Formats: sequence, structure tokens, C-alpha cells
Amino acid sequence: IYMKKNKVRILIVGGTGFIGYYLAKRAIKKGWSVTSISINPPKKIRKISKVKYLISDITKKKSLEKKIKKYFKYVVNLGGYVDHSDKIKTYKSHYEGCKNLTEILLKNSPIAFVQMGSGGEYGKIKSPHREVHKCYPASVYYKAKLLSSLHLMKLFRKNKFPATILRLYQTYGPRQDLNRFIPIVVDSCLKNKKFPCSEGKQFRDFVYIDDVIDSIIKSLLDRGADGNIINIGSGKPKKIKKIIEYIKFLTNGGYPQYGKIKLRKDEVLKIYPNIQKAKRKIKWKPKISFEKGLKKTIKFYDEQ
Repeated sequence: IYMKKNKVRILIVGGTGFIGYYLAKRAIKKGWSVTSISINPPKKIRKISKVKYLISDITKKKSLEKKIKKYFKYVVNLGGYVDHSDKIKTYKSHYEGCKNLTEILLKNSPIAFVQMGSGGEYGKIKSPHREVHKCYPASVYYKAKLLSSLHLMKLFRKNKFPATILRLYQTYGPRQDLNRFIPIVVDSCLKNKKFPCSEGKQFRDFVYIDDVIDSIIKSLLDRGADGNIINIGSGKPKKIKKIIEYIKFLTNGGYPQYGKIKLRKDEVLKIYPNIQKAKRKIKWKPKISFEKGLKKTIKFYDEQ
């Protein structure tokens, strides 16, 4: 009974999502007590029996407050709409949702609050990106992410609120929804289908899910991370066409239709981070090579 009382409690906002699922699994492995808040219950492939799932909309502050009654030592915000077609919903869930959470948590502040930011916050700033506050995000989603970052930095300065922002680049791995680049290509190649893609001359930065979870855990446990914006990526961008060809090679299938999807006029061709600060501040760097991560990912979808 005594042990139960002293259990570390973590709240994962967006705990039913791809990153949330892996974070919950790791937290349980550490013996922590895990609560998830999301709009929908988890999908079957991402349901974990030891997680307490709460259903709540983080944009509705009053009902959210009723759900977050208990004290949580750690809070990780992965919340917000994944589909960015509805601009108002996107803005509200990613910015106002974050604000609501912090306003509720200020009364009973956690030891650490990790906000999942995005490399997209930098916008047109030339890569490799260094952690700066003055950014030029292009979409409503990235603008909302940047506003959340600035809000949390202000709270840290004013109230010593223990926030860390992890600016994440492209995450991939098993159990990701089929609406992301790598799962789409893997699924199409495994089914030996034709699929539309761009010419593939962009360079993007990819980081495997286990490495992302490491960065979150390290940020939660290290108070030197508080009040910092930290890039999380590989720092080694890969050409999209090369990735598609490599997946084709590993799966023995697929017919990419290069050039079917046109690049946006303002599309930045090379996007990747400088990750020196992550190495310095939280002693983090990715451990899993792209080749290894990709093989694990393909194996998962192949067995589905």
C-alpha cells in the first residue's frame, strides 16, 4: 500500500496517439502510474491495459479541470488535432489546449512539463536549425506550436513553470497511422501498389520512435532542461527519393509515381536540425540508425 502511494504519476496528453502509446509503455516499464487524456479512446493496436484513459477535450477548460484533479509529477503534452485541414480546430487544440493545461497545472505545478513542439516552427529559417525563439512558421499548425512555445517560455521566466519544448522532426516506427510518409510508402510497397509521390528531391530528417521516447524521459528527469527549447532529430537529412527507393529494395515491391504530387511553391527543400543542444543539455543523441529503424518498421507492417 505504501508503495502505491509513492508511485510516480505521469499525465500524457494525447496518450492514445503514436508517440503517446510508446511513452506510456516506457513509463509503465519504469513502474510509473500512467493517465492519458485524449478526445477519443485508444485504437485496438494502441490500447494498454495498465493505462487509465480519460476522455476530454483540452480546448474546453472547465471540463478539463474536472479531469485533472490529481497531482501529477510529470506531464507530457502530445495533444492536438492530427488532421490540420480545419484551421480553427488546429489552432485551438494546439495553442489554446496548451494554455488551458498550464493554467490548470499552475495551481499544483508538476516537477516537469514537456511540450512536443515541431521543427516546422522554424519555417523558412535555413537548416541546420538552431534553437531560436524568433521563427517564421508557414502553416496554422506550426504557428500554434510556436505560440505554445513562447507561452511556455514566458511562464518559465515569470512563474518558474518547469517547461521544456522538444522541437521534433519526422518521427517514424511501428504502429504509426497510415497517413504519414513512411507508413504510406511501406504499405504501398508491401502491397506492390502504384502510389503517387513528389519528385522526391526534398531532404528531411527522420528519428526513430524509441529515440524520441528517450529524449522525453531525459527531459522529464533532468532539471537542466527546464526553460529550454531543444531540437530532436538525427541531424542527418535524407533525400526523399532515396528513402522511397530503399523501401522498394527492402520490400521487393511498389511502383512510386514520381512527380505526381507537385511541391508547394514555398516548400523548403532541405529541413534538418542542429542537435548539439540536445547532446549538451539532456545528454541525448539518437541511437537507432535509419536502416535499422526502417527494417523494424517494415517488419511490423508486413506482419499486420
